[in-house]
Amino acid sequence: MALKFLVVDDSVTMRRIVLNSLKAIGHNDIVEAIDGRDALVKLTSDDTINFVITDWNMPEVSGLELVKSIRSNLKISAIPILMVTTRGSKEDIVEALQSKVNNYVVKPFTPQILREKIEQVISSSAA
Repeated sequence: MALKFLVVDDSVTMRRIVLNSLKAIGHNDIVEAIDGRDALVKLTSDDTINFVITDWNMPEVSGLELVKSIRSNLKISAIPILMVTTRGSKEDIVEALQSKVNNYVVKPFTPQILREKIEQVISSSAA
């Protein structure tokens, strides 16, 4: 299955890191969003996006609010979501998972970790 990623982060540098990591593991179909609001616009207007990688800490619409919005929208609710964030406390991870994030990566990360997390999400979605 070919994946089209939406990478959501208010930091240009972080978007570049995620983009380069995705490309390093063979994924080239990537759309970028600067925050949760931008991401929702792109998700609802581009029905070919089938995987979201989002930061948590963003202005206006946070990654967690984005996840909740995606999960409550029937048209896009099944899209897998990987949260990539600096928030690594047990409480944060539990909160994200309760909000229906499919997997969680704490920054910094390697392309290999990103690949493993994406593969875990895909295999659990297929199950």
